[in-house]
Amino acid sequence: MPTSDPKDSPPELDRQTSEAGDDAARRRDAAAAWKAVVARYQQPHAGRATWQILDTVGAYLAVWVLIYFSLGVSWWLTIPLAVLAGGLLVRVFIIFHDCGHGSFYASRIANDVWGFLTGLLTFTPYYHWRGEHAIHHGATGDLDRRGIGDIWTMTVEEYLQASRWKRFSYRLARNPVVLFVIAPLVLFLVLQRIPRKGAKEHERVSVWWMNLAVLLKVVGMATLFGVLPYLLIQLTILMVAGAAGVWLFYLQHQFEDAYWERGENWDYAAAALQGSSFYKLPRVLQWFSGNIGFHHIHHLSPRIPNYNLERCHKSDPMFQEVRPMTLLGSLRSLGLRLWDESSKKLVGYRHLRRVAKERRVEDREAARKSESPQG
Repeated sequence: MPTSDPKDSPPELDRQTSEAGDDAARRRDAAAAWKAVVARYQQPHAGRATWQILDTVGAYLAVWVLIYFSLGVSWWLTIPLAVLAGGLLVRVFIIFHDCGHGSFYASRIANDVWGFLTGLLTFTPYYHWRGEHAIHHGATGDLDRRGIGDIWTMTVEEYLQASRWKRFSYRLARNPVVLFVIAPLVLFLVLQRIPRKGAKEHERVSVWWMNLAVLLKVVGMATLFGVLPYLLIQLTILMVAGAAGVWLFYLQHQFEDAYWERGENWDYAAAALQGSSFYKLPRVLQWFSGNIGFHHIHHLSPRIPNYNLERCHKSDPMFQEVRPMTLLGSLRSLGLRLWDESSKKLVGYRHLRRVAKERRVEDREAARKSESPQG
């Protein structure tokens, strides 16, 4: 049987092989470059971490003390303090989040202890959430691995082929009132009380221990404040923190030029730098959100603690090439609902009418051709 000589391969095949090799080499060089940079910022700093505990957890507890004394003065003072506590709780959650990544302190024990304590304040089971969030980091931007730790996102094609009930459910789930008001309360008060299917044994156990701790906390606080006052205050805090937290999480991966690819084309660095936003916030909001707006850096390396994210972003021009999302500009993302695989953009529902119109034209053209006499 004759065998082909590599020297006889078509020029086009040689060119494609050469380009593929060049592309792979560029990817390796780029990966080596960003890994070298982020490595310098992955080391936790005990002093910065401890200061954050004081200025965040300490401030949050101090505001609760003020809330207690404000009840004897006026609810007009209590509610603004509860809103402030809600803002601080967002920052508490960032500490919890960093502990889950093992990045807040160098000590694993310190991360686990503060992870549990901040989880108690945020009504979130530490080990269970940590496992779920690890899945999110390993699958962000992968269309074939959606479903855990992310916001439900359908492609245009999936939506068009879905049943009427599924379309209604999707539109309801993505409604701003449901997404930013109702969903956070359901998430932190209900869903976090139940282990997810497939969770590891220690993750399931962490849910039950946290449920017990939350119950004891609620009973103690209700006894101290009174049942109704405590519930009103705690719900106000959770609504403020939950709405802000889900808004931040939503914008981190839901913007027009986000990154979504099928599994075989998915790339970790591209998912981080293209599929995770750089949310440029005013200084005060950046503080309350624990620098999580530098989400492109966080997804490149979850081992970077929040107090090093801005330093890392400013350290190399490659990171600053990521286009920032402003506070005003972020509002545009509210109208984006579906991922269009053809244009590789997140689009709104209006886009569906254009797609449907194009398909009707294509169907009529196909029908016309099928009815024409064959030569």
